[in-house]
Amino acid sequence: MAHGKLMAISDLHVAFEDNRRVLEELRPEDPGDWLLVAGDVGELLSDVEWALGVLADRWARVVWAPGNHDLWTAQEDPAQLRGDARYRRLVQICRSLGVHTPEDPYPVWCGPGGPAVVAPLFLLYDYSWRTPAAATAQQALEQAYAAGVVCSDEFLLHPDPYPSREAWCRARVAQTGRRLAECDPSLPTVLVNHFPLVRTPTDILRHPEFAQWCGTELTADWHLRFRAAAVVYGHLHIPRTTVHDGVRFEEVSVGYPREWHRPGRPRPVPRRILPA
Repeated sequence: MAHGKLMAISDLHVAFEDNRRVLEELRPEDPGDWLLVAGDVGELLSDVEWALGVLADRWARVVWAPGNHDLWTAQEDPAQLRGDARYRRLVQICRSLGVHTPEDPYPVWCGPGGPAVVAPLFLLYDYSWRTPAAATAQQALEQAYAAGVVCSDEFLLHPDPYPSREAWCRARVAQTGRRLAECDPSLPTVLVNHFPLVRTPTDILRHPEFAQWCGTELTADWHLRFRAAAVVYGHLHIPRTTVHDGVRFEEVSVGYPREWHRPGRPRPVPRRILPA
């Protein structure tokens, strides 16, 4: 009989020494546990490889979806790959470690709470989550610059060979939607994406202008359309559980040390996804 639990974590940001120690202390509670990693492991390819290697040695299976920080072309990274080439290199690294990626066949969790298709997604964003005052993506960007709230992706996340991040997002959404539609319709899914699939979780952002870098309207119905038992995401650094249309959404980020060191905030640990 299958055993273990389906656990999830994101936004490990191992460039910070405190976060590296958090990762080094992570251990599965059961040898059958799987770990879902919803992006933002690190900015350097070497850091991502180290971190996922540590986790892959401990968990029965590790499933990874990329975050925006993983895709940055940081000046200090010896690997100056950009855009899709960087993503493909990350996929190669994961495969060498035995880590599942959005490019691999979706595994099926058959432990407690299953069976369920576990689908890591890479979708990006398209500036469609704009404030009411911004009618176009250009106006949304101008509004963000005026407010002094601009995501570093504008300087470090390159869309090559696509003409824009919006175009890359649309291509990823189309490709991923086709794959999800081909999944066994008798099985529920666990959708794992760095960004939330619906906009509602961004409503509590201190700066609403930042929502444009957090997802796309193109996935607004995916939790229903693709039979999600749960949706796992990060990016917002606001760990919590919410329910949308009866579907459980789990924000599982660790975040930066200044965030998780705040009084009253528990030390970061993986969140249980299944069994619910």
